[in-house]
Amino acid sequence: MIKSMTGFGKATAEINGKKFSIEIKTLNSKQADVSVRMPSLFKEKEFAIRSLINQELERGKIDFSLGFETLGETNNFSVNKDLFKKYYNELAVMANELGQNGVDLFTIVSRMPDVFKTDKQELEETEWQKVNELIIEAINATNNFRITEGETLQQELLQRTANILSLLKQVDVFEPKRLEVVKERIATHLAEAIGKENINKDRFEQELIFYIEKFDVTEEKTRLTTHCNYFIETIKNNLSEGRKLGFITQEMGREINTLGSKANNVDIQMLVVQMKDELEKIKEQTLNVL
Repeated sequence: MIKSMTGFGKATAEINGKKFSIEIKTLNSKQADVSVRMPSLFKEKEFAIRSLINQELERGKIDFSLGFETLGETNNFSVNKDLFKKYYNELAVMANELGQNGVDLFTIVSRMPDVFKTDKQELEETEWQKVNELIIEAINATNNFRITEGETLQQELLQRTANILSLLKQVDVFEPKRLEVVKERIATHLAEAIGKENINKDRFEQELIFYIEKFDVTEEKTRLTTHCNYFIETIKNNLSEGRKLGFITQEMGREINTLGSKANNVDIQMLVVQMKDELEKIKEQTLNVL
């Protein structure tokens, strides 16, 4: 079973008169790249949140956002009465001295610095515990999304690997013809060079053996089959191993390229092109595997 690195999870709840909303979005990335957005009230918990995300989501470009809105009316600010009175009295004296008694001193003072102050909110431990449970709920939703996406991804990877194996079997059809072409080509070249009647049978057989060994693709076909089967086995494993799958596709690519360079046959070359196309699509999708 494999997991996709693409995921989305959301969780909402009302806690202590506040409506909390948590969203997690993930995309593919070689490493864990975590971005956290949340109110300053929770800044002291950022390390704990990051640790939890890294532990549960492992890898990928991860965007985490936590927000809340207060329900009902609240009064989280207060008036500095002593400062207000001081501003007002001093301005009243100046207004009287300058003959500006009609000025709206109340409005002016209300805009002066530090007259109103916002009460600093502190995070209660009981509230944090409930928010932490909400974060875990969002993470679980993200993981479930990844598993669902992984099932679709797995089917595509298995199908494309099966396509490569099917194309590889078709190579066998052209093997006899390919070797016959090599034999005829050698005989023609020798006849043109020294005359057909002067061809040494033993020498001809030696040359033929040399070229047959040079163009033999038995090992490449065997290794490619082994790599494909290992790829399938790894996908069906209980662990999601995207990096390992990437390494296996590199080995598959080497064997396909060697098969193409040694083919010396148009029909086999066409099969190799199709194998490369399937492999490129496998590589592209493997980047999304956790």
